[in-house]
Amino acid sequence: MPLQINDIAPNFTQETTEGTIDFYEWAGDSWVVLFSHPKDFTPVCTTELGAVAKLKPEFDKRGVKVIGLSVDPVDNHARWAADIAETQGMAPNYPMIGDTDLKVSKLYGMLPADVQGTSEGRTPANNATVRNVFIIGPDKQIKLLIAYPMTTGRNFDEILRVIDSMQLTAKHKVATPVNWKQGDDVIITTAVSNEDAQTLFPGFTTLKPYLRTTKQPG
Repeated sequence: MPLQINDIAPNFTQETTEGTIDFYEWAGDSWVVLFSHPKDFTPVCTTELGAVAKLKPEFDKRGVKVIGLSVDPVDNHARWAADIAETQGMAPNYPMIGDTDLKVSKLYGMLPADVQGTSEGRTPANNATVRNVFIIGPDKQIKLLIAYPMTTGRNFDEILRVIDSMQLTAKHKVATPVNWKQGDDVIITTAVSNEDAQTLFPGFTTLKPYLRTTKQPG
């Protein structure tokens, strides 16, 4: 079965640009963004890795650890980092997993479990499905997963928006509406009675019995 939201993210031990890590130990009690790449020295991924490096203070502010993955060896990642710094203005400032044995790609359902061999000789086309974003909560559950085509760069501002929503809704009995961003009104969940809502969210607005809005809490 492929991984789904609320599944436990598989643990693994693997080489990275910052040494060997046990994923659970490295993650600790933090939120984690794991994003994967089909090959080093690919153009779209080059832009993404630089963008995430520039956004790292935003992830840090939210208590989120970022880790990248590419199927190539860690030595290649180091050479690629120089290209990323040259072309994007900043090199990766977070660990990059070298998934040469394809172990993590298989664990996370990005490659079929019966794929044989290593990263040697594989092309981006062979690894087209190794292009996902996983957001993993402190409880090690997968909170979000998105798969992207190779020709479409990821929108990491959207990833930050989703993290803001998930962290807010984990603390309060609310949900966020379409295109929500920080400071916008939110939706009171249907699990909250009107009586409780009066206490929790005084002055809330009822549009329909199932659609009640309130100012963003906290």
